[in-house]
Amino acid sequence: MSASSKKPTIGNKETKKRATTKSRKLAAPTYRSFKISKPIKHPNGSLPSSLKLLKWSLAHILAHKKVFIGITAVYLLLTVVFVKGFGVGGDVTELRGVVDELLAGSGRLFTGLTLYGLLVGSTGNASSGIAGLYQTILLIMVSLALIWALRQTYAKEPIRIRDAFYKGMYPLVPFILVLAVVGLQLLPAIIGGAFYSIVVSGGLAVTGAEQVIWLLVLGLLILLSLYMVSSSLFALYIVTLPDMTPMSALRSARELVRYRRWSLMRKIMVLPFILLISAAVIMVPLLLTVTLIAEYIFFIGTMFALAVVHSYMYTLYRELL
Repeated sequence: MSASSKKPTIGNKETKKRATTKSRKLAAPTYRSFKISKPIKHPNGSLPSSLKLLKWSLAHILAHKKVFIGITAVYLLLTVVFVKGFGVGGDVTELRGVVDELLAGSGRLFTGLTLYGLLVGSTGNASSGIAGLYQTILLIMVSLALIWALRQTYAKEPIRIRDAFYKGMYPLVPFILVLAVVGLQLLPAIIGGAFYSIVVSGGLAVTGAEQVIWLLVLGLLILLSLYMVSSSLFALYIVTLPDMTPMSALRSARELVRYRRWSLMRKIMVLPFILLISAAVIMVPLLLTVTLIAEYIFFIGTMFALAVVHSYMYTLYRELL
C-alpha cells in the first residue's frame, strides 16, 4: 500500500476525533429539593433588589392610577358594606387612654408604636363568621381584578375599571384551587405556631434550652412552608392565563423558580417588613396627633396595600420570565 493511500485514513481518524471532541459537553448541574448541594447560578443572572422591584411596582400603579384607585375604591366600599360596617373597628381614642395609663412615663413614641401594633393586630378581624366569609370572597375577587388589570396595563391595552371585575373573574375556580394548595403548604407553619403556643402557655418548656429547641422547631416548620409557598404564589398569576389548569400552573411555577428559590424567599419576606415600616412612619405621628381619624386612614391604607402587594409580586413574576 502506497503512502498516498494512508493519508486519507489518517485524515478521517483526525476528523472523527475532532467531531467527537466537539460533541462532548459538560453535564448540566442538577438540583434536588431538601438536599445540600453547590449553589447553581441561573443562566439569566440575578434578580433586581427588593427596593428596585417595589419602586417599579409603585411607578406602574402611579402610571395607571385611575384604574388601580378605582379598583381599590370598589374594594373599600364593598368591605365597608359587607364586612366592617361604617364603624370600621375599635375606638382608638379609648385605646389610647388605656395605653397612656398602662404605659405612663414610657414616652409618646412607645405609646404610638403600641397603638400601631394594636391596629396591625386587628387587621383582617371580622365581626362575625358571615363577615369573615364576605371578606374572603372580596379578597379573591379583587385579587383577580388586580391581576387582570396588571396584565392588561403591562400589555398597554386600554381598560376600564368595570372590565377588571367582568373579564378578570373567568379563572375563578382554577385560582381558588391553587389558593387551596397554598393553604395546605402553610399548614406546617400554622401547626408549628399552635404547638409552640401550647408549649409556652402550658409551661411544657420551662428552661431556656427547651424554649430554644421549640423555637427552632417552629422556625424550621415556618421555613418549610415558605419554601413550598415561594413557587406556588407565582402559580396564582400563571393560572389566570387562558386555558391554564391548576396542575400545569403549579408545575410551571416550580420550573420558573428553579435555582432562584432562596433568593425569591428573601424578596417575598422583605415586602411585609417594608410595608409595615413605611406604614409605621406615617401612622405613629397620626396616632399621636389626630387619633380620632387615624384608624380610618389606616383602614384605607390596608385597602391600597393589596394593590401594592400584587403589583410587587407581578413585577417579580415578570422578572422571572
